[in-house]
Amino acid sequence: MTLIKSISGIRGTIGGHVGDNLTPIDAVKFAAAYGVWIKQQRNKDTYRVVVGRDARISGEMIQNLVMNTLVGLGIHVIDLGLSTTPTVEMAVPMEHADGGIILTASHNPKQWNALKLLNKDGEFLDAVEGEKILEIAESDTIAFADVDSLGKITKNKAYFDLHIIEVLDLPLVNVPAIEDAKFKVVVDGVNSTGGIVIPLLLERLGVHVVKLYCEPNGEFPHNPEPLKEHLTDLSKKVVETGADFGIVVDPDVDRLAFMDENGDMFGEEYTLVACADYVLSRTPGNTVSNMSSTRALRDVTEKHGGMYEASAVGEVNVVSLMKKNKVVIGGEGNGGIIYPESHYGRDALVGIALFLSLLADKRMSVSELRKTYPNYFMSKKKIELTPGLDVDGILKTIENRYQNEQLTTIDGVKIDFSESWVHLRKSNTEPIIRIYTEAKSQQEADRLADRFIKEIGEIAKV
Repeated sequence: MTLIKSISGIRGTIGGHVGDNLTPIDAVKFAAAYGVWIKQQRNKDTYRVVVGRDARISGEMIQNLVMNTLVGLGIHVIDLGLSTTPTVEMAVPMEHADGGIILTASHNPKQWNALKLLNKDGEFLDAVEGEKILEIAESDTIAFADVDSLGKITKNKAYFDLHIIEVLDLPLVNVPAIEDAKFKVVVDGVNSTGGIVIPLLLERLGVHVVKLYCEPNGEFPHNPEPLKEHLTDLSKKVVETGADFGIVVDPDVDRLAFMDENGDMFGEEYTLVACADYVLSRTPGNTVSNMSSTRALRDVTEKHGGMYEASAVGEVNVVSLMKKNKVVIGGEGNGGIIYPESHYGRDALVGIALFLSLLADKRMSVSELRKTYPNYFMSKKKIELTPGLDVDGILKTIENRYQNEQLTTIDGVKIDFSESWVHLRKSNTEPIIRIYTEAKSQQEADRLADRFIKEIGEIAKV
């Protein structure tokens, strides 16, 4: 079964059987449920929803199904066409809309797509709201509009420009310093919408752009998750062109990773660390990331006199804790920058502008910058779920085995050892168990991950 209904939206593979995959019928069903939920939030004469998509092959089909379902409910649609998750998030409040939908499966391969759902503030729905939509989807109470009350679709192609303007206007984005630095950067847009908007942003900042896989045709040239093992072409291109560094984003442009001038990864986890270092040096305050993120953010935050706290995994959980703690910057260790001065959503454009401002200020290479941060190493592995596997039972057994260690159980099981940690949890976006570890060396991190994979295997056979 590859239809996943979770805090991250409705996600599945294209084709197959209704209810088991993201078929056209499933797309209509959940779009209709979302539309009904939108209308339940406020008693109004007219309702508006912003819709955009990444460049994956199924995107146009799914978007048309979703938009026309909303039209059938009497809801007006602002169609952004090819867009990014953060662009849609910003467009919702700018349009004074009642919500938004992004058609994207983020880092998943091309056979996947998803409906990521936003509220009137352009932020992801929480668990309670998501559960309500699932209830509506399974009910028989959905009533469509009569012919005189149908919604209309309005196209708006201005939002890439508007998004870039918003980023350039942020007080901490030092446009003159970036222009003076005359950076040369290679951009891997994984043949999705990052290949459109990231070069546009960089060119506005006076950066010399070398494009790699920036044709938005949805034919991902490599696994779209921005991890080291998927980025050998970017590494070669950075070295061949003598670039200052490389940039890679995922298909919907909410995850961001850098590669240094030697073709080595800056470290996806360190995207947030570097941006936070820059922001905290000018606006002291607190930070938040999720439980699967590096300890380096805590170290940098404390260096600047702030307090750090970890949330459960999931952007909505990070945002909730950020608001509670009134943080100045936060996000996720997967390269997701959330900067409240802009908006409460992961945004690669914001991350790039802050990182360039930091580099222009430090006047050092990306490899030299990386050496200024605490050195932690992470291992990110996974176990494919098989039918009948009792994930909750396995995690409970692990919890009992390590009850004398420092445990956190708000999201799976995280065990903090003195020099390392391991986080085991069921994914919100794929049928897998994620095993994340961090230690003082890559060998230790990999060894710790393999140890727990073995333990899970032994428990599953009991």
